[in-house]
Amino acid sequence: MQKNLVIIPVRGGSKRLPKKNSKLLGGIPLFVHSINYAKKNSNICHKIVVSTDCLELKKIALEEGVTVMDRPSSLSGDLTPTKAVLQHVLENEIENFDNVILLQATNPFRGKDLLINAFYKFTNGAYESLMTVSENRQKFGKIEKDKFIPYNYSFGQRSQDLDPLYFENGLLYITKASLIKEGKIIGDNNYPYIENSPLAKIDIDDEEDFELASFYYNKQLK
Repeated sequence: MQKNLVIIPVRGGSKRLPKKNSKLLGGIPLFVHSINYAKKNSNICHKIVVSTDCLELKKIALEEGVTVMDRPSSLSGDLTPTKAVLQHVLENEIENFDNVILLQATNPFRGKDLLINAFYKFTNGAYESLMTVSENRQKFGKIEKDKFIPYNYSFGQRSQDLDPLYFENGLLYITKASLIKEGKIIGDNNYPYIENSPLAKIDIDDEEDFELASFYYNKQLK
């Protein structure tokens, strides 16, 4: 049986949305939604670690009964890559794990069976990593010298006839722990798990995103 470590990185600082991770979404601190999701998948999520530089977030996480890894200031800047945070947790974790499951606090809407289905695909396909992606059939183009140049379509082409593009929606990542130790989150043998739920596209970075998330959350409860 493979042993999995869930890591939820949460910084105290956020320029675009101050105290973002502790803001209440449906009466629950934003990052606690990810903790709760991992708890509901305890058959896969064998240990939950919150990595933070913030005493307030640390207190909340401890009250939720999960492990907290104090993050040094050198790994708490706006430009700190996520892979460095994951490496720090693994380097200071006394237990050994086969895989790391990354749950980003800013993506609170994950389908009930998303993790179990994605993990099944990850393990049975013998992949190094897995990331969730969403389909996009919008007509994209570039503007050069005041001229619009189509990128993924031809003028007059119907949207439904486009070859879809895909984007990382950030819902979840699964990576072999050995790959994280090498400083990578996505391996060469990576599986793009498609999740096209409308809520999968909500990634909270600013106040507008948070208001949209609150709207959908309240709508789900009704």
